Amino acid sequence: MPKVMKIAVVGIGVAGAYLMNRLGDDHDNHVVGFERMPSDQHDAVCAWATCDNVMSGLARNCGLNFEDYILHDGKQMRVDLADSDSKKDRIEIRLRGMVSYDKLGLIKDMIRGSDIRFGKAPRKDQLEGDFDIIVDSTGFHRNYLPRIADEFWIPCVQYKVRYDQEPFEDFYLKSFPSMSGYFWYFPLGNGYAHIGAGDFRKHHNQFVDEFLKKYPCEVIKKVGRPVRITPPASCEPFTDGNKTVGVGESIGTVYPLLGEGIIPSTWCADLFVKNINDIAAYRQAVIDKFKIYSLVFKFIQMKIAGRFSMARNALDMLKIYLHMKSQQDRYGMQIRMMDMLKVSRA
Repeated sequence: MPKVMKIAVVGIGVAGAYLMNRLGDDHDNHVVGFERMPSDQHDAVCAWATCDNVMSGLARNCGLNFEDYILHDGKQMRVDLADSDSKKDRIEIRLRGMVSYDKLGLIKDMIRGSDIRFGKAPRKDQLEGDFDIIVDSTGFHRNYLPRIADEFWIPCVQYKVRYDQEPFEDFYLKSFPSMSGYFWYFPLGNGYAHIGAGDFRKHHNQFVDEFLKKYPCEVIKKVGRPVRITPPASCEPFTDGNKTVGVGESIGTVYPLLGEGIIPSTWCADLFVKNINDIAAYRQAVIDKFKIYSLVFKFIQMKIAGRFSMARNALDMLKIYLHMKSQQDRYGMQIRMMDMLKVSRA
């Protein structure tokens, strides 16, 4: 790699914005961002929930105070399992730093002063002659990398809404049968909320429509997009040729059990910054960092296919529990074995 590098970052979402900020600190590099949406339509699609405990440090790396972007600080999350509204099929989870935040505001502040070409989605061959590295942070679309074999994704829809009387005071989830997906309600403060759902069996729109009828509200905006839950180990190659490398959801950094990609995609961007001069080391760092995602993905696949057995798969369940229990502050919630067992039986 030359000492002075010209870097193209394509896709200015969570990972792309973080990269623009961090790579821009190195004045030996010339970094240009490309975002297919016009600047006035640029949006942060999908839920805005994350963990304050982790995001505070990542925002600090960009010279920002994450507390300035928090919209709702969660205390307790209610989770209803499958089709039942019975209290015996309900989990009440004590939260430990889970918040909703102004995701778009944080992205805009991360890229402030950066060279971003909005409304542009250049072909890879148009970039190869001008840049030493092309970073594919296009998320699900993975526009600059080879297609993934056996792709697994969840279609999702989300509404930003405003209530005169909010149906829930805090975070709420309702899982779909066999863990094929879930509905979410995330408060945004001042009567605003994000409601949405993702479902492998594509029943998510029906459930959201029923919720909108049950709890009337003003619809501010509707967005839809699929979420890739295929883990990094199954998203290779991470590169295409000598110049193109994937970062974030384009290479599978979404935690399959929760469908959450904000923190892991930013972690992935951090790994790229640290290993920018050694792409082989970057690939290995990603594989090592997200190794547990393959096991979690296997669990989700078995649940959806109806092949999960506690007798046969107890050890896998224990590994997932121990992983999440050891990282409660990362997930922003209290992890209890009884709750994991309820989830496994859903």
